[in-house]
Amino acid sequence: MTSTWIDIGLTVVAAIGAITLHEAAHGFAAWALGDDTAKLAGRLSLNPLRHVDRVGTILLPGFLMIAQLLTIRHVAFMFGWAKPVPVNAFRFRHPRQDMALVAAAGPIMNFLLAWLAALALHITDTWTGLAGDVAVNFLYMFILTNLALGLFNLLPIPPMDGGRIVIGVLPLRLAAAWARVERAGIILVLLGVFLLPQILRSFGIEFDPVGSALNTAIPRAMDLVLRLAGHDS
Repeated sequence: MTSTWIDIGLTVVAAIGAITLHEAAHGFAAWALGDDTAKLAGRLSLNPLRHVDRVGTILLPGFLMIAQLLTIRHVAFMFGWAKPVPVNAFRFRHPRQDMALVAAAGPIMNFLLAWLAALALHITDTWTGLAGDVAVNFLYMFILTNLALGLFNLLPIPPMDGGRIVIGVLPLRLAAAWARVERAGIILVLLGVFLLPQILRSFGIEFDPVGSALNTAIPRAMDLVLRLAGHDS
């Protein structure tokens, strides 16, 4: 078994890889559809530093991790974000629909990475010792992180990727109304998905529909990815 600190390190590396490639996928998709804004901004990069947001990627997750390790001795709740890839939808031939494709590219990348990591597990079948444990733990963590990131980003609330996909497929009038939610979208996500369930739980009230949905969807997605990669389960 690997130590707690190795596990934390593997978690951080897995998260950085998943987030970096998620954001890069948005930029490459936009470039393919005719918008070179991300390219000109230097965001078509696999360098994690290009996608780091000081508050959302470093300060907030770091504070949450340290505070929980010092109090409850494990990490039960994390939240953060990367620097959004700049996209100019007006440079697309079909702005709403193409923006939906750009939004979908992030989660699709995460699901692809999860499958590739599941394929890589076959290579570690004969590995033994600490190196084998670390490799297997990292690959499972990488699969889990990508599935969680991809599924969470499909929440149909702008500015989440799922919200932008919804805007791309709704009729114009409904899409315009839903797009206005983006101004308060991140606050809705913070309050409704993270803070409200924690507050209600402190009063003995269990109300966490998004968390419950993800807790159901992620294990099923993990099982599906492993099966698609040729594992029994």
